[in-house]
Parts: sequence; C-alpha cells; structure tokens
Amino acid sequence: AGHRLAPKNLVPPILGLGHAACCLLTQSVKQFSSQANTFHKRELPDILGRFGVIDIPTGISNFGNRHRAYIKIQDGCLLRCSYCIIPHVRPELTSRPIDHILDEARRLIDNGYGELVLTGVHIGHYGVDWNFGKPREQWIRLADLTRQIAMLPGDFRIRISSIEATEVTRELIAVLDEHAAKIVPHLHICLQSGSDAVLRRMRRRWSTQTFLQRCNLVRDTLDNPAITTDIITGFPGETDAEFNEGLATIRAAAFSKIHVFPFSARKGTPAADMDNQLPKSLKKQRGREIATLGEELQRAYYQSLVGKKLEVLVEAEDRDKPQHYVGTSCRYAPVEFPWMPELSSPAQQTRNNPIGQLIEVTATATADDRICATIITS
Repeated sequence: AGHRLAPKNLVPPILGLGHAACCLLTQSVKQFSSQANTFHKRELPDILGRFGVIDIPTGISNFGNRHRAYIKIQDGCLLRCSYCIIPHVRPELTSRPIDHILDEARRLIDNGYGELVLTGVHIGHYGVDWNFGKPREQWIRLADLTRQIAMLPGDFRIRISSIEATEVTRELIAVLDEHAAKIVPHLHICLQSGSDAVLRRMRRRWSTQTFLQRCNLVRDTLDNPAITTDIITGFPGETDAEFNEGLATIRAAAFSKIHVFPFSARKGTPAADMDNQLPKSLKKQRGREIATLGEELQRAYYQSLVGKKLEVLVEAEDRDKPQHYVGTSCRYAPVEFPWMPELSSPAQQTRNNPIGQLIEVTATATADDRICATIITS
C-alpha cells in the first residue's frame, strides 16, 4: 500500500556512477525491498544518498516533475561504525558553503518546490570541517544553516534528513521550535540497535539511555513530533536477550516509523570479520518482529494525530478514488483527502488540482498505513 501512495520516479539522477556503483544500487534496492512495508519510494533518494550508494546532485534548480527537492549540504563521515564502509571510501568531511546552499534553495523555491530536504552522508557534522581551531562562538553548525534557510521568503517547508542522536542538540531543537512555520516537526534519528552491548560492537557513540533522553528532549520541546529511525537486525553475535532489549528500547522510543535493514556484511568492515554471524533466516525473522512492532507504534502515532491540523505536500492523485489526493504531512504521515475546489482558497481554485501545493487539512481518521483528512476551508 505504501508504494501505491507514493509518486513515481523519486530517485534523483545518478551522476558519475560506474558499473560497480550501479550494481551496489541494484543490490541495495533489492535488500530494502526484502523488508515489506518498511519504506516508501519517496524515501529512496535520502536513504541511498546517506548510505553512499548514489550522489545527490548539487547546485541544481529542478528535480523533474517532483515536488520535493533534495539539497546536499555535506559529504563524508569521520565515524568508524564497525558495519559501515562509507568512512573507508569517503573519509574526507566536506561541508558546502552556506551561500551556495542558500542560492540553491532560492532557485528551488522559485521553481515551486514545496519541500526542501537537507541531506548528506552525515549532516549532523555540517560545518565541523570549518570549525577546527576556532573558538566555539565562531562555529557554524547545522542549526545555523537551517535557521538561515528558514528565513528565506516563499511558500515552502524544510525537512532535516537522517541525523545521529548526539547531534540532536538543544540549539537545533530550538531552531525547529523557533521556525515551526517553516521546519517540519520530524526528525529521523538513527538508532541501529536498542541493545547497549550491540551498540558497543557496532562502535556507536552513545547508550540507549542517551538516545531516549534525546527523544524525550525533542518531544518536550516540539508539538507531537514524528521521530523515525533505522534498525539493523541480526548484527553478529546478537543474542535473544540482546534482541529483546532492542525491542524494549524501540517501544520506549515510540517511533512513528522504522526502516528495518537486515545486517549485510560489507567486505573491508570490522563487522564482516566478526564471529557468530547470524543465519539469514534468523535475521529475517527478527526483521519481521521489529517491522510488526513498528507498525503497531505507527498506528498509535497516527491515531494521536486525529483531530489535529496538518500541513500536507500534495504529491499525487489517489489511483483508486476519483477526486482524492495523497501527500506527505509535516509529521511524515501519508495523508489522503478529497479535493473540493469550491471549498479551497482563491489561489488554489485557479489550478485544476492541488498537486505540488502545501495545504492545510484536519486529520479525521486513520486507515491502514495512512491518515484520512479534510481540507481546512477557513
């Protein structure tokens, strides 16, 4: 159902890729597809971009017929997670100059894109390469960039893509709160495992307690935010007890969506040489359990939105219901609503359909993997 709701052709141009990279792209899509109902096509550009499978082009003004644009703000990663090959092939951390990013954002806004997604391999380290040796008051970070984009004129919104828990700072959360009219209340905070022992083997930089504290800080500040995540299931040596600890952490975090990835050994990474590699069947079984829990948490979150006002980026006509449209809400929930031009605003009435517009709706019910809504008329 998730695939039906999404608009077509959401993967951006793949520039400068050779045969090996194209094979990696094919393998990655197959791997993602093995986890049914864990992602939408709309998510592929960001997912594949931050895993280093494709390059999001920079300095462009048009993404074809799409209504969501991706702005690559940095490249490279300094971390050394034991399962990840990216630091070995992209070890240099490079942040794009703010003025270049702002120019690109202006062009995209002028071309009618309703949502700008800030993306990269490790966006939480934006500006770190410039900050070495400078006093803290001169540092430039993701919060500073996001604030400047939010201050641009135009009818658009900003979404921050995947970020690490330790980089969800008080400063960044304050910017999201201060510019709530332009920055959506949604953060994709990577967990990877809910077991402290597994996190140590993954060489992650925090405990589950720290992760949950950051989630609580986000919820204490923002209005009913969506918090989504990635989980790797079947990491080498993952015991039944560690897996169950992970389920408990996932439940405590109350994610609104979970991307589930079965562990896949990447040659050249420490995890590929670890003992106690789990069988494929066990990884699939645990992936299904996490996906089932994720669906339960998603339904609960969607139910909490019923009766609330949501801003929706309209992306496509519903193929099964005439005069119904689907889009993505500010809280990252797919939304379906009937289109009634006579009840829309004067500006909206000049168009044949609402595709590409940001509109306000009231959530009225949940159905399967989406929210049903009606347009706010005044």
